[in-house]
Amino acid sequence: MTEIARLRIEIDDVTPSVIRRVEVPVTIRLDDLHFVLQIAIGWQNCHPFEFRVGETAWGLLDRDDPESSPRAAETATLADVLALAKTFRYDYVYGEDWGHTVELEAMSVAAPGINYPRLVSAQGRCPPADIGGPMGYETFLQAIADPRHLHHEGMIEWDDPDFDPNTVDEAAIRANLANLGRYLGRRKGEPH
Repeated sequence: MTEIARLRIEIDDVTPSVIRRVEVPVTIRLDDLHFVLQIAIGWQNCHPFEFRVGETAWGLLDRDDPESSPRAAETATLADVLALAKTFRYDYVYGEDWGHTVELEAMSVAAPGINYPRLVSAQGRCPPADIGGPMGYETFLQAIADPRHLHHEGMIEWDDPDFDPNTVDEAAIRANLANLGRYLGRRKGEPH
């Protein structure tokens, strides 16, 4: 029987809140969990990432500085992280500091006929790419809401002119996660 973890993921320091609840097998590798979180939240997978519990981190190896690199994400699973803590960090885009708090909400046995990973719920729209972290996002929201704001025109052009931070396309997230689910766990050279 496959154990399933329901995770609550929230982008830190963002108002209105951006929260996702997803269900994934506890055996999912961390590099695959990264892709699940990218799709669930709405990021574009263009930057480094790291999972962290205290001083222990998993992420992408730095070929130029392997000594200071985190452990390789493909060498650990969600179960390895949960053995250390039920709440952990997922950081994305070093320099813009998009921090996420990931919390285990529940464990269950995989339900028959359900494909994992799967979105349980979504609240809040993902901030636009490369907007400058939580502070840049706050400025973006202020600028698009105020036609007299110095940066209003530039920010309207930055992303969707009808950007609504409270609207999220759950159907699109579900479809994209279902598509991703067909590829998770497969590696180059493995039979399909």
